[in-house]
Amino acid sequence: MLYLALGAAALAVFVWLGRRGRPVFQRPGLRVLSGVASIAAFAGAAFLAVRGGWAFAPVLIILGLWLAMSARGQGAGAGPAPRTSAMSEQDARSILGVDAEATSEDIQAAYTRLMRRAHPDAGGSAGLAAQLNAARDRLLRR
Repeated sequence: MLYLALGAAALAVFVWLGRRGRPVFQRPGLRVLSGVASIAAFAGAAFLAVRGGWAFAPVLIILGLWLAMSARGQGAGAGPAPRTSAMSEQDARSILGVDAEATSEDIQAAYTRLMRRAHPDAGGSAGLAAQLNAARDRLLRR
């Protein structure tokens, strides 16, 4: 009964901390702790299963899966957005691969060709698509 009360208290603390902004285990300093806790939950589930505690082993497995997923964070492509406001004209030309004499039709054609490969729906990244959009906008507004 003591373990159940301690578990409920820990859950209440995590819910309370999670209401302050980001979820508790998605804060940068706690992602490692979440990974370690998920390993401990899986080990505890295996121990309970071997010892005959089949009632609590699934609970620890679910807890371990939740902790492992929260340790993953946002994924690899979810870093900060690329800087697009301070893009120079030369940077925009190098991103799109056009020269200084390119017309607006050449810029749009290069943008379309690159966006077909870089669009997130086609397997590209959102960051690269944002850079292509910013480069096109920078060159077309001259």
